[in-house]
Amino acid sequence: MSDSAPCAVRLSIDRLFDAPALAGPTIMGLQIAPDGARVTYLRGSEEHKDTLDLWEYRVAEARAQRLVAAQSLASASQPLSDEEIGKRERRRLAAFSGILEYSFAASGNALLFPSGGKLFYLDLDAPAALALREIGAARGFATDAKISPRGRYVSYVRDQNLLVFELAADAEIAITADGEGPIKYGLAEFVAQEEMGRSSGYWWSPDDRYIAFARVDETPVPVTQRFEIAADNVVTFTQRYPSAGAANARVTLGVAELASGAARWLDLGADEYYLARVDWLPDGRTLAVQRQSRDQRRLDLLFVDVASGLATTILSETSNSWVELHDELTFLKKSPQFIWASMRDGRQHLYLYANDGRLIRQLTAGDWCVDDFRGRAIKWVDEARGLLYLTATRDGPTSRKLYRVSLYDEPGAEPQRITPEDGVHAITIAPGGQFFLDQFTSRAQPPRVALHRIDGSLIAYLLENRLDEHHPDAPYANTNSIPEFGVLAAADGQALHYRLFKPAGFDPGKRHPAILDVYGGPGVQRVLDMWTGSSFTQILTRAGYVVLQVDNRGSAFRGVEFQAPIRGKLGHIEVADQVSATRWLAAQSYVDAARIGVWGWSYGGYMSLMLMCKAPEIFHAGVAGAPVTDWTLYDTHYTERYLGTPADNAAGYAASAVLPYVPDLQGALLVMHGMADDNVLFLHSTKLFRRLQDLGKPFEVMVYPGAKHGLTRQHDGRHAYATILRFFARHLQGESTPTADS
Repeated sequence: MSDSAPCAVRLSIDRLFDAPALAGPTIMGLQIAPDGARVTYLRGSEEHKDTLDLWEYRVAEARAQRLVAAQSLASASQPLSDEEIGKRERRRLAAFSGILEYSFAASGNALLFPSGGKLFYLDLDAPAALALREIGAARGFATDAKISPRGRYVSYVRDQNLLVFELAADAEIAITADGEGPIKYGLAEFVAQEEMGRSSGYWWSPDDRYIAFARVDETPVPVTQRFEIAADNVVTFTQRYPSAGAANARVTLGVAELASGAARWLDLGADEYYLARVDWLPDGRTLAVQRQSRDQRRLDLLFVDVASGLATTILSETSNSWVELHDELTFLKKSPQFIWASMRDGRQHLYLYANDGRLIRQLTAGDWCVDDFRGRAIKWVDEARGLLYLTATRDGPTSRKLYRVSLYDEPGAEPQRITPEDGVHAITIAPGGQFFLDQFTSRAQPPRVALHRIDGSLIAYLLENRLDEHHPDAPYANTNSIPEFGVLAAADGQALHYRLFKPAGFDPGKRHPAILDVYGGPGVQRVLDMWTGSSFTQILTRAGYVVLQVDNRGSAFRGVEFQAPIRGKLGHIEVADQVSATRWLAAQSYVDAARIGVWGWSYGGYMSLMLMCKAPEIFHAGVAGAPVTDWTLYDTHYTERYLGTPADNAAGYAASAVLPYVPDLQGALLVMHGMADDNVLFLHSTKLFRRLQDLGKPFEVMVYPGAKHGLTRQHDGRHAYATILRFFARHLQGESTPTADS
């Protein structure tokens, strides 16, 4: 900030949710057109920051313009289908409206996007008045829409069937027709969407000739009654929920030929498995299928000839803990080879294989991970020069940067860093490698989007988001808490990275109350060098709290030795690490050890309960949001990855549940939950309520009628954050009202 920056004003919880967004303009969904002519993205409108419009940046003209305003399509809106509502919740998009996703034609001259339950095709070469076309008008809600690689068709799922629309003929073709009840086609099943990172259930061949698709049969999945309690009604859902140890949906893979309409079902093996990933080889005649065993200790890469149906196992990954799923499968175009990721040496690194399964060489090595934190780490393969561009933790686990390595050097050669700034770089490289997009953020920089040449030199900013006197956060920036980063040692000597926020007007000679802001679950990393100026943490620091965040063992992107100790028993290693970190915090001269609280959501809610019960001498107040309390109630793929099945590990499930430790609870407890949560079911909290009541334990409850799992990201977040703030003010500061505006 410049010296002329305005004086800070009080930050309120309402301001976190109001427009304009404190972090700057909302820009997401960045893509580079296949021809490299334009960059497209979704951006919040001026009037409604969470209503997303479709924009483009023309590279040659260095000019940005709005392509489609979501409000102009609002009159055509339809109610969302149940499938779409669930999909948005699982993709953490439920807080947004307008245009939430889109895809390019391979030519780069057309875009496809859903809005308001309808499907639109935008011809970028046509006059503006004729450019926008509705696909399948008045035929019902379509989801997971795609343009085929050659641009001849649009495909989508409607009423649990896979359909194809031929653009030239203006005709719809049904690939399947008997989808109903427990039978679904072209859709990813619940655990694939929620836990496996697979949101689609069909895949086009490169030449438009074939379409591979999943058939999901939920008949084996136990039927449960789930109640969604709203403010004015209660709706009962008959839901097939695959809880730990129960049967999963049966998923089979078929391939349809568009010209003939003929379909073949592929034999991927008799044993129970998860359909983890499906890709096409460049030849358009072979499918690459990743098949994961039910216990998740084996992952097979199969090549399947679609003409004969013959499947060949190309390679297998095995682990004594679990095999992490990934998207790092890249086929080379000029040679019959592919790049594959594995944690076989303890860290995720890349390996070059021949298409017959023969290992050629390891491409990266070292005490770091090839990782993007949000997507594919492999960004581009320059086959002509023998270069591979990737993102990794080479400069430390709290950052992500772009590097370049050779396809031909021996592993261990030092990667060449292209993005030097410390922080998190999310990279998209143009198909021909002419330039790349860098979505960058750090503790000092709100999210910024820039266009760079492949050597890293700057071309232009699409969103500079300079933190100057015109920035939305300018009135508050002078009193924002800039996090301090550090490292503590776990019991086994491994490094625990932390992020520490000190209160506004910090007085080192004063003892402040403190809050441990915890998640702690596998598959997630919290401690990153990212912008935090628009977070609830800034409300807490303004209210006088020191806030600590720690990535315990079991957290993601640190390698097998760091992640695997949680196998067989949850809430043990993680709790030990968080307790150790909090003891360190309590020993600091500026912290009042008698006024330490904890709060978290989802796995963080579970951790809050375990910490309150297992270390009652440390934590004097805690907030548990949407907590898991009994792992037998959670889904198969997530829970069994770490605990196995209840039949095989009954002791581990018992030791991982919250309820056995509740008798030791001493501090003040607030439990919060959405009453329509379909991820961590409300049943988790009601079981806890009953146990607390049977023991005569005092506690507080705040429930949200109609709210799903991600309620803090939506309108209910205003009330939830204010409730948390008041709770801690009462129990850690002895106040009847909080010290920051709510």
